[in-house]
Amino acid sequence: MTETFITPQGRKIAYHLTDGTGPAVVFLGGFKSDMGGTKAVYLEDWARKRGTAFLRFDYSGHGESGGEFTEGAIGDWFEDAKAAIGLIAGPVILVGSSMGGWISLLIARAMPERVAGLVTIAAAPDSTEDSMWANATKTQREALMTDGQIALPSDYGDPYIITRRLIEDGRDHLVMRDKLLLPFPVRFLQGTADKDVDMAVALRLLDHAQGHDMRLTLVDGADHRFSDDTCLHLISASITEVAQHL
Repeated sequence: MTETFITPQGRKIAYHLTDGTGPAVVFLGGFKSDMGGTKAVYLEDWARKRGTAFLRFDYSGHGESGGEFTEGAIGDWFEDAKAAIGLIAGPVILVGSSMGGWISLLIARAMPERVAGLVTIAAAPDSTEDSMWANATKTQREALMTDGQIALPSDYGDPYIITRRLIEDGRDHLVMRDKLLLPFPVRFLQGTADKDVDMAVALRLLDHAQGHDMRLTLVDGADHRFSDDTCLHLISASITEVAQHL
C-alpha cells in the first residue's frame, strides 16, 4: 500500500516501506523513473523474502508523488531522498540507479554516518553538466537560457524537458570535481551496451572516489535498463555482498 509524507520543504512524497531487519535497503530511482519500475519492485520482493527492511519512493514530480517534473531539480530530489531516509532508523544500504546513483553519492557525502554501504547501477553523477549541457548544441544552449527549457529526445517515451533551473541547480550539486569519500563497501555496476551512461563514466567514478572497499563490475551486453534476470540477480547479490562486508 502506498503511503505519503510531507518533506520539510512541503513536497508530498509517495513511498512503500517494508518492515524487516537492518541495515535497511533504500532504492533511489533514475531521471523520470518511478518506484514501480522493474528493479525497485524486484528488490522489494527480494528484501521481503529475506526479512530485510526496504524502502522505495518517488521523488517529487515523479510517479505518485506530488509536484510537476519540470519544476524539480537535483537539489530538490536530493532533499526528497534525505527526507525519505529519515523514515528509517539506523544505517542504510543505498541502491542508486542512474540519476539515483548521483543522488546516493550526494547522500553519502552529506550524511556518511547513515550510510552502511552503496550499490550503484549505471550511476550518472554530474550528468546535467557532463551530459545534458556538454552535449547540447549552441542553439539548444541559447534556447535553454532564453526560453528556460528545451526538449531532448528519449528512448523511453515522451521527450525529456530539460529546464534552465535543472542545469544551474545541478552545478551546485556536482560530486566529481572535489574529493569524494566513500568509507564503506561500494559496488558499482555498469552495462557495456549502455547508450545513456557510457562505461567511461563508471571508470571515472571508480578512479575519482576514495574508499577502502570499492569494486566495479561490467556486464557485457547489458543496457541502461539493467533489468533482465541476470542483471537483477547481480544487483541483489551485490547488496548481499555489501551487507556481508559490514
